[in-house]
Amino acid sequence: MNKILDPIINAWHTPELRKRIIFTAMIFFVFRLFAHIPVPGIDLVALKQLFSQNQFLGLLDIFSGGTLANFSVMALGLNPYINATIILQLLQMVFPKLEALAKEGESGRMQINQYARMITVPLAALQGLGTYALLKNQNIITNLDPLTLASLILTLTAGTILLMWLGELITEYGIGNGISMIIFGGIVGQMPVIIGQTITVISGDQLVNIIAFIAVGLAVIAGIVMVNEATRQIPIVYARRVRGNKMYGGQSTFLPLRVNQAGVIPIIFAVSLVLIPSLLGQYLGQIPNPAISRFAQGVSDIFRPTSVTYNLVYFILVMGFTYFYTAVIFNPTKISGEIQKYGGFIPGIRPGVSTANYLNYILTRITLAGAVFLALIAVLPSLVQNVSNVATLTIGGTGILIVVSVVLETTKQFETMLVTKNYDKYSQ
Repeated sequence: MNKILDPIINAWHTPELRKRIIFTAMIFFVFRLFAHIPVPGIDLVALKQLFSQNQFLGLLDIFSGGTLANFSVMALGLNPYINATIILQLLQMVFPKLEALAKEGESGRMQINQYARMITVPLAALQGLGTYALLKNQNIITNLDPLTLASLILTLTAGTILLMWLGELITEYGIGNGISMIIFGGIVGQMPVIIGQTITVISGDQLVNIIAFIAVGLAVIAGIVMVNEATRQIPIVYARRVRGNKMYGGQSTFLPLRVNQAGVIPIIFAVSLVLIPSLLGQYLGQIPNPAISRFAQGVSDIFRPTSVTYNLVYFILVMGFTYFYTAVIFNPTKISGEIQKYGGFIPGIRPGVSTANYLNYILTRITLAGAVFLALIAVLPSLVQNVSNVATLTIGGTGILIVVSVVLETTKQFETMLVTKNYDKYSQ
């Protein structure tokens, strides 16, 4: 615990980092303020009752930070932006120009991020229209005239764009990855509600189950910390070089390869995709056509948050996105080139292509362990909920998984900033 809290305490005593912490807290305040500003024309009492009776919608509300149950101006959350990001990353594998743009460094990433913003707008509008159709068929929202409907969709789209902008502000001027921090803030804001719901459903025979669930949860948290901290140390030796009257190199160091290079991003991506079939089932289930309605009901039943299919797809998606995102952020060829540029080599491995292949070989195998573990703890809360029969625990367990991962990543950023700050102080 001290290892996690010490960097935060030390950062608070550093003026520049303290400003970043305060700025992030202010963004959280704005986010939670907008989360409680409802869109006009919604029966909030009936809406909350619908969400309390539907586990899928309750799960969707948790990841929107409570904005969906309130039907606030940010009701769509960051799902359109996350889906746009996934689409662009997949398109990089199809279109060489996009792949080349991604390799251009900061300018290329900024351009791709601009494309993601553009794609987010139509996706948000489409999701807003689908949400309206669902609530209209549930008699929670009245039949709107075209102008009012356009105003509703525009408001929801603007809320997503505002939330996306707040996340980018955190990334640039605050602490941590903005998108992850926004989701983190929403889940933390909903945790008191989840705990309250859990307490209200506790009966005498369920108390033992909840205690067992807490014990499993603590073990999962410990496992998350261990896997996030685990690294494979690759020895790097730098050859001696003589320039003039000075000798350089002759040192040895280590290249740390993290078991979980991707962090919490694969879970966020996987949740965004695995919820789509259930969401489509909810929409199509309201269509009067009996055949479509039966099909939609079957899809909804198959992809219930506690079903085998849902958890299997969730498991596969987490593993797949872990490998995919690791490949995006870690380039063995580039790392090999940097090592060779400064006269370094891995003992027993030739510099250049052989080093890149060796790094890829090691990374593929340690990522397998990280991906399997991450996927297991992602579906474990749902499996435990099937045993304990306490529905709110599935949502809480998935949320805790994201919260712990974001806290660990943010703590590492604190440590990096403190080291950089101390280095700058001594180098002046």
